[in-house]
Amino acid sequence: MGCCKEEEPKWLWVNGPIIVGAGPSGLAVSACLKENGVPSLILERSDCIASLWQQKTYDRLKLHLPKQFCQLPLFDFPENFPKYPTKHQFISYLESYAKHFSITPKFKQSVKVAEFDGVCGFWRVQTQDFQYLSKWLIVATGENAEAVIPEIPGIDKFKGRLMHTSVYKSGTEFINQRVLVIGCGNSGMEVSLDLCRHNAIPHMVVRNSVHILPREMLGISTFSIAMALLKWMPLRIVDKLLLLVANLTLGSTDKLGLRRPKTGPLELKNATGKTPVLDVGALSQIKTGKIQIMPGVKEITKIGAKFLDGKEGEFDSIILATGYKSNVPSWFKGSDFFTEQGMPKTPFPNGWKGENGLYTVGFTRRGILGTANDAKNIARDISEQWREFKGFCKNFCTTKNLSDNQGICF
Repeated sequence: MGCCKEEEPKWLWVNGPIIVGAGPSGLAVSACLKENGVPSLILERSDCIASLWQQKTYDRLKLHLPKQFCQLPLFDFPENFPKYPTKHQFISYLESYAKHFSITPKFKQSVKVAEFDGVCGFWRVQTQDFQYLSKWLIVATGENAEAVIPEIPGIDKFKGRLMHTSVYKSGTEFINQRVLVIGCGNSGMEVSLDLCRHNAIPHMVVRNSVHILPREMLGISTFSIAMALLKWMPLRIVDKLLLLVANLTLGSTDKLGLRRPKTGPLELKNATGKTPVLDVGALSQIKTGKIQIMPGVKEITKIGAKFLDGKEGEFDSIILATGYKSNVPSWFKGSDFFTEQGMPKTPFPNGWKGENGLYTVGFTRRGILGTANDAKNIARDISEQWREFKGFCKNFCTTKNLSDNQGICF
């Protein structure tokens, strides 16, 4: 059945772009569109904005970067917020952002399929309730939509508590327990530190090499220093300077079982998206032995794990600090714009725009700074088309005599 036939049940016409995802990326692009006079509709699978932040983050989480690098376009953080806002402060900022721009997502709309219909020239976005139609589709689900659960032999045999960090809230649940934390990124480090501070006994698995940098150098954010230096020096020179200062302030991490990659931290981040760890206290606990470093896991057993060095250990709980991934391949169909991993094939800074009115925001591997850049580009591009298209929208809604349960006309 053609997508433009009136008899098709439960379909809603959206005059402006459809935005999939009400996280920071979706909010940012919606605000930028509104600033340019373009309406939009956000579809969100959960019942709140920024569901990853609200429902899948641990209690002690703070922004790793200073607030000026984490604010969305057109709306700054409150001046009284600390340099590194807490999780709850960031969520309150996002809620204020949505209220300021009168952004009201349509919640509990999980996108099953989004596909461009070449016959009528519109995007069809199917949820469990409706089929939405629009000239533009903005994918704002981002790089971290789904938890990554690794395939480790024997993982189903473990009799203790097994969870991903998306479920972890606080170390209060693990007092006096031996806990195996699999993963040594920022989440793995912070969860291990939190466990340590609640009198648990964390063992952190470090399978690959990892860059660890101090969060601040001489009282200044490491990220701020890096951004300033990049204006004047090549990236590889900046990497060498960062590592020099890191070795002076933190010492050799190799001696602790934390081997550094041969590629510098910024170059590695740009090439693979792998973020360096910004230390907030875990390293000192590793040095004292309160957080023990373990090699890669060979197999999970009923009572613990076997490691690649031949040793075995018993653990009460296992926490998977194995990160997140894009979920785009599960619902976005009919286009080769994305890789099998759900990332735009076109690299930054040009991955924000596809064909037939397709856009993406939040896939730059450059955090909220990248999101802000995408949002501004998308709003500018769509606003130029919108001036020509809004007349058609008004005429379409009028001639089709759409009622509230048939179409959405802004």
